[in-house]
Amino acid sequence: MSGEIGLHYAFRRLHTGENALAKHLLEIAARHRTDHEVHHVARDLADWSRTNVHDIAEVAAAHDLDLDESADAPSRLSALTEALSSMIGRRPEPALLLLEDLRDLYLMASENSLAWEMLAQHAQAKRERDVLALTERGHPQTLRQVRWANTMIKTLSPQVLSSM
Repeated sequence: MSGEIGLHYAFRRLHTGENALAKHLLEIAARHRTDHEVHHVARDLADWSRTNVHDIAEVAAAHDLDLDESADAPSRLSALTEALSSMIGRRPEPALLLLEDLRDLYLMASENSLAWEMLAQHAQAKRERDVLALTERGHPQTLRQVRWANTMIKTLSPQVLSSM
């Protein structure tokens, strides 16, 4: 029982964070459909988080914690936002919205990275190989999500902010 509460906390925190990140990435993809790179990369990154949600739930089940194996779908508003995105095109306001979305993505993925690290530290301390293997699969993907968001922010910020 010792450490079980902490392990369950870490699993729940990470599961919630990856679930929210998958949903946010799909919303970004829908909102910025006219920016093909953002649209397609965000969908691919969302798939990584959705896989992580499934894998976290699977390993958590082996530790007596029942978590949903499916990531939440974006709200129905995403379809409307996607349609509006197509009509608006590439005006400055959508570019500023993209920067804000990337900022939120960066912060969410960074929080998940910390949660992965906490789970990995627990797994090492308790010698839980299945949990450590999970973190070794999932954490690098989250780090790539952080780096992509950071790179996009660095690339877009100068042109977007100076055109306002």
